Amino acid sequence: MVYMFLKRYVVGPLINAAFRPEVHGLEHVPGEGPAILASNHLSVSDSVFMPVAVPRQVFFLAKSDYFNSPGVKGRVMAAFFRAINQIPMDRSGGRASARSLSNGGRKLAEGELLGIYPEGTRSPDGRMYKGKIGVARLALETGAPVVPVAMVGTDKVQPLGARLPLPRRSARVATIFGEPLDFSHYQGRQGEHALLREVTDEIMQAIQALSGQVRVDVYAAEHKKHLAEQHRQETKQAAAEFVDSARDRARTAAHSARHAADALTHRDRHAATDDDAPRPTAP
Repeated sequence: MVYMFLKRYVVGPLINAAFRPEVHGLEHVPGEGPAILASNHLSVSDSVFMPVAVPRQVFFLAKSDYFNSPGVKGRVMAAFFRAINQIPMDRSGGRASARSLSNGGRKLAEGELLGIYPEGTRSPDGRMYKGKIGVARLALETGAPVVPVAMVGTDKVQPLGARLPLPRRSARVATIFGEPLDFSHYQGRQGEHALLREVTDEIMQAIQALSGQVRVDVYAAEHKKHLAEQHRQETKQAAAEFVDSARDRARTAAHSARHAADALTHRDRHAATDDDAPRPTAP
């Protein structure tokens, strides 16, 4: 109820007026029945632009942090995300992630559209990262078709760290839907890891064909950890260099102070010698 009201009368008109986003291949999204909308992930606003482009409601698997923040603000945020059809997704792996996927599977069993980002998190640099096998597990468990989706330009209107998307003349925002991928002939084989990997890679390849991104054979979360560690090491090195530089400046200052003190001592001794010397007497 809240979702469709906001989409039709608030968010949709605002997004279309401000950004004039392009939509291609909408005919590939089924008008009824379950389907998985598997998209690349460039920006927080992906979860705004894609649903605006689709006439039907789209349920998203969203990171559980949106639902677990403390305080009044956290409760308000959680209520809002539930109202707009976001489903908490625990990304820690294991049973917790499996339970989250089951929630998505139930929506598919109810004939709904489920949006998912196989990369698991936003791309830190615009490239496409390795997909996690959850999307394949959902497809093989439910038999729902997978519609590959490419978001284009959302990272330009809302880069990492930006609170809200802002229109930019040089940025073109587009949502591109590809032909559905049918894996129903594999249904019931979601326990075969090698097959899950193969299906996931096929889905990611279809998304990449639409988005034109450079693919990287590493998980985005791992790359982000690497970047964070690299930043930590660089910060640590910069701090060490600053300390060394400060120590060198302190040594130089101390040496200059000692030199000045020695010069003053020498001058005082010379002046004292001059004072002790016999002075000539008048005739």
